[in-house]
Amino acid sequence: MTLTAVIDFETTGISPGCGDRATEVAIVLLEGGRVVDRFQSLMNAGVRIPSFITQLTGITNAMVSGAPDAAQVMLDASRFVGAVPLVAHNAAFDRKFWQAELARAGLDAPQPFICTLLLSRRLYPQAPNHKLGSLVDYHRLPRTGQAHRALADAEMAAGLLGQIQHDLRTRHGVAQPDNALLMALQRCAKAAVGTFMARHAKT
Repeated sequence: MTLTAVIDFETTGISPGCGDRATEVAIVLLEGGRVVDRFQSLMNAGVRIPSFITQLTGITNAMVSGAPDAAQVMLDASRFVGAVPLVAHNAAFDRKFWQAELARAGLDAPQPFICTLLLSRRLYPQAPNHKLGSLVDYHRLPRTGQAHRALADAEMAAGLLGQIQHDLRTRHGVAQPDNALLMALQRCAKAAVGTFMARHAKT
């Protein structure tokens, strides 16, 4: 069975290059599309959370002050994931924080990333927009908790990934929409998606 790990970070801002840090991380481990394990933790990076971030996420400075040190959380998260490919909605964002926080902890980040945002843009151009919550509603998938909290968002992204794989099988005839195919599809130019699908359809 193929293993995949869906990840989501909550952070103090949009760029670790500007000093922003992670405040929470959650990972949902999937085997053959089924949830088999979960990892979630607040993390104390020693920085203050701006008030507008608290309004967005509900995560307060008091909450993270009692949380485990960021380096320990990232060590545990890295062990939990291993070398399994990571999936995120808007993966460019989560990949930056995954790599930056692991680097601060002296750890490597070898995992490839699959982006459900890029995949959705190629498969569902008719969707109203490609925000996670909008796509969840578009596909009538369950909302799993408070938006902008890491575990709820990771579980919704996992549900969206399942929908994408289901549609690849049933609508596009792709026999095995595995991690390698998803990574190839997200790099495919939008105009070439039809050709890509035809090439990968089961015979």
